[in-house]
Amino acid sequence: MAFEYSGDGALDYFPCRYGKSKLLFRGPCRSLAGEYIAALGGTETYGKFVSDPWPALLEERLGLPVVNFGYMNAGADVFVNEPQIVEASRSARLNVVQLMGAQNMSNRFYAVHPRRNDRFLRASSLMRSIFRDVDFTEFNFTRHMLIALKTRAPDKFEALIDELRIGWVQRMRALLECLEGSKVLLWLGDYRAPGQKDPLGAEPLLVTEAMVDELRPFATKVVRVAPSIMARSGGTSGMHFAAMEEPAAQMLPGPMVHAEIAEALEPEVRGLL
Repeated sequence: MAFEYSGDGALDYFPCRYGKSKLLFRGPCRSLAGEYIAALGGTETYGKFVSDPWPALLEERLGLPVVNFGYMNAGADVFVNEPQIVEASRSARLNVVQLMGAQNMSNRFYAVHPRRNDRFLRASSLMRSIFRDVDFTEFNFTRHMLIALKTRAPDKFEALIDELRIGWVQRMRALLECLEGSKVLLWLGDYRAPGQKDPLGAEPLLVTEAMVDELRPFATKVVRVAPSIMARSGGTSGMHFAAMEEPAAQMLPGPMVHAEIAEALEPEVRGLL
């Protein structure tokens, strides 16, 4: 078994693979032979810097295994293109799917890494023709690139955002259609501290209510969680990280947010079992 360790105070996440998948999920590795709930999502589901992320807390509440298929910085592309995980989810009694942001997926404007979806690979000819004055070789990550484009060319930026939003709905619909049985969409609202602003908007990035409404016919239920002011104000209290990781930890949900997610999901999930 592999270990992940970043220094004093950091957690061991026991990264593991399921079947023939190349993706490393948070462990310890769980058996997929019996009954379980599958939790699909991004960094928030993985539970970076948190000892007990919401899938583990939900398992405690339900008394039924919840397998954490959260993947760091994932967009919908990771799961749509991973048959092993889709197959594992089909065997689940129920699937909880976190709504991930629209920035980390390939589209007509740019391509992302097939597994590390936050990694910007290249701009398309369409992108280069619209943003002629931008040198795309300076970007390694999608968020950095989008913030820069919004600042440098706000008049052209909306065309890119429209493309991302259309693509997000299509990709999320494709994912939901691959999953069998009951599907609960977890819509986690902004979890950052009050006053902590992101140039691209609230989490999940670029996702609107109208976009979620388009997915409702393909899901059994949508559970919207708006973290409380108290949970959002908790800072990094109860989180585990190395000294140099504190800025990253400040941008992610802490233990109180994870507890509120599990509390909100429990009655909705229990009613579908």
